[in-house]
Amino acid sequence: MGSATEATKDISENLLGDKKVTVVFVLGGPGSGKGTQCANIVEHYGFTHLSAGDLLRAEIKSGSENGTMIQNMIKEGKIVPSEVTIKLLQTAILENGNDKFLIDGFPRNEENRAAFERVTGIVPEFVLFFDCYEEEMERRLLERNQGRVDDNIETIKKRFKVFVESSLPVVEHYESLGKVKRIDAAKPIPEVFEDIKVIFSSLDSKETA
Repeated sequence: MGSATEATKDISENLLGDKKVTVVFVLGGPGSGKGTQCANIVEHYGFTHLSAGDLLRAEIKSGSENGTMIQNMIKEGKIVPSEVTIKLLQTAILENGNDKFLIDGFPRNEENRAAFERVTGIVPEFVLFFDCYEEEMERRLLERNQGRVDDNIETIKKRFKVFVESSLPVVEHYESLGKVKRIDAAKPIPEVFEDIKVIFSSLDSKETA
C-alpha cells in the first residue's frame, strides 16, 4: 500500500516540478456529444483529448486485475475509485509532449475533484459543461449503440442517475468559482461547435496576451 502512495506522490511532484499544464474539464451527461466536440477542439485549438472513459476501457482491454475490477464496476453503473482514474490520467499527461489537455468525463463526483486537485495540484482553467436534456441523450445513445457494455437501456438509466447525483455537484462547485462555461448541447453539432469556438478563441487570445 505504501509503495502505491509513494508512486502517486512521485508522479504529482514530477507534474508540478517541470510541467505546467492548462487543463479544461469537459463534463456532460452520457450522450451529450462531448466526444464529438472534443475532437473538434483538438483539431482547431491544439489540445490533447484525454477521455477518462477511454483510458479505463483501455485498461479493461489489457486484461489486468485492475481492468477486471473496473469492468465489473462499469457494469454495475458505479463510479471507479478516484485513485485508479487519477493515476491513468497523470500517466497520460506526463507521457504526452503537449501542455494543453481536455479531460473528458472527469471528475465524476466531488471526491474525484478534490482528489485530483490534491494529488496533481492542478486547478482547471475552466469547466466546459454540455447541458442536454435526458430524452435527447437517451435517443442518441440508443441510436449510437457502439456495442459498448454500458449502452443498453437499463445501464443508460443508471448512468443518468449517477450523473445527476454525482457529477452535477462538481459543476455547481466550479460554477460557484465562476469557472463553468455552459453549452446548449441539444443543438445540432455545427451550432454547438460555434458556441465552443467563442470560448476557446478567448482562451487563445488570453494566452498570447
